[in-house]
Amino acid sequence: MSFLTDRLETDVLVVGSGPAGSLAARTAAERGLKVTMIEMRPEVGVPVRCGELMPSIEEIKAMFPNFKEADELYDMPDDLKVQEVEGIRLVTPKGKKYEFPFTGYTTDRNRFDQYLADKAVEAGAELIKGCRFKGFENKAARTTIGEIGFKVIIGADGPGSRVAKSLGLPSNKNCYPAVSAQAEGDFEPLVQMFFGGIAPGAYGWIMPKNDSANVGVGFSPKFSNGTLGEYFDKFSKDHDLKVTTKIEGKFVPSEGPVEKTYTDNGMIIGDAAGVVMPVNGGGIPQAMMTGFMAGNAAADNIFNNTTLAEYENTWKNVLYTPLHIAAKNKKLADTFAFGSDFRTEMCMSILGTKRMGKLIRCKKIFP
Repeated sequence: MSFLTDRLETDVLVVGSGPAGSLAARTAAERGLKVTMIEMRPEVGVPVRCGELMPSIEEIKAMFPNFKEADELYDMPDDLKVQEVEGIRLVTPKGKKYEFPFTGYTTDRNRFDQYLADKAVEAGAELIKGCRFKGFENKAARTTIGEIGFKVIIGADGPGSRVAKSLGLPSNKNCYPAVSAQAEGDFEPLVQMFFGGIAPGAYGWIMPKNDSANVGVGFSPKFSNGTLGEYFDKFSKDHDLKVTTKIEGKFVPSEGPVEKTYTDNGMIIGDAAGVVMPVNGGGIPQAMMTGFMAGNAAADNIFNNTTLAEYENTWKNVLYTPLHIAAKNKKLADTFAFGSDFRTEMCMSILGTKRMGKLIRCKKIFP
């Protein structure tokens, strides 16, 4: 991409082209705004740095019943649904299995993200790849291709969001480091999650795909002091995984949404806002929701002069209670279940299948 000779002007500047950013860009463009979406990487969705699991629309509705646009927002092409998932299996350090039904599918996140970005472009948004956001002053963003003037800025740039920092908004705390890769082989149509056995506070996953699986590990720095590479190697050997791709890493918000997600002229969405399920790291549905909400809030702000507080009020109505419950459940797990394999085994036994199903779905586990 060549450097801009003149300052670019736009109504809405979206930083990041993941599911959150693409939904924000698409929604704002469909409302008639001039939208510019910048992506620091040369290719959208590459490299893949997540488990690639997408819950079914029915599961999303059950977890977030106040969201009324689920049928339309999550209606994805069949070719993006690589492997249908029938359930979740949770495995204790000693290998005891707890299984319960759960519907959804695994996807190829590179193709998934590219599809959403293409939809944003079709709606009229401009996508500029290979453009890094540096900061802003007086509604002018500094980027590696020059200045971009905006009316509203939306940060979809991940847990360590530069947009959040520039806006003076809170950052995510105590993020979990995690790595993932692809492994070849035949796998059951179940999401498998393994707790303990790797290291205290560490967990692993196997997400089935077509003749392969997305596999990975993550850990709480409070309980584990090894390296992700060591934990991944151990997990791969323990489960005889034939890893075929480079291991990619990321940080996962683990404590629920940040305290504030908007200012007079900006919003943060997706991982930048911490709207990740603390108990399982899932974040695609919430990222898309907050992108959709922020795009509408930007349009209302520019056309009707409404405050961007509308965005935070909207997402809290949908997401706050389930994610707050999940954050409390995770704190209970940190207190009682993590720290040793013995404690993990005991707590999973006490919870049993039904309560662990509630845990995964962001429901109260007690009474």
